[in-house]
Amino acid sequence: MPQMRLTIGTFGQGLYEFTREAADFVRRQPAEEGLLTVFVRHTSCSLIIQENADPDVKRDLDAFFARLVPPSSDPSMDWIVHRLEGPDDMPAHIKAALTQTSIGIPVSQGQMLLGTWQGIYLFEHRDKPHRREIVLHLS
Repeated sequence: MPQMRLTIGTFGQGLYEFTREAADFVRRQPAEEGLLTVFVRHTSCSLIIQENADPDVKRDLDAFFARLVPPSSDPSMDWIVHRLEGPDDMPAHIKAALTQTSIGIPVSQGQMLLGTWQGIYLFEHRDKPHRREIVLHLS
């Protein structure tokens, strides 16, 4: 069963699309049908499938999650105990828990069956740059 590891460099919180890289991986495989599993190997970022046509969607999602889960330095978050790695760390874990670390995408005729406007994104929840590892597995 084909597998590939993909590293994505991030530059702070936000959405980082990697649909093209996933599509290239699927296209290079001999299997025409199957399920692409996409898995991120971290606890402070996540994966989402979201619209990739209008950049306002990304901005609105970023703003929504920032309001939903502010940094631990915000007075509303004074209940947080885990603060060892900075004010963005525990909120990043909460955001990751609200989203997902694994996505399954059907594959047919050598292509992912994403909708017209769907893209695959790494959702970075930390402020500082990171190198995130994603595993692509076609079965």
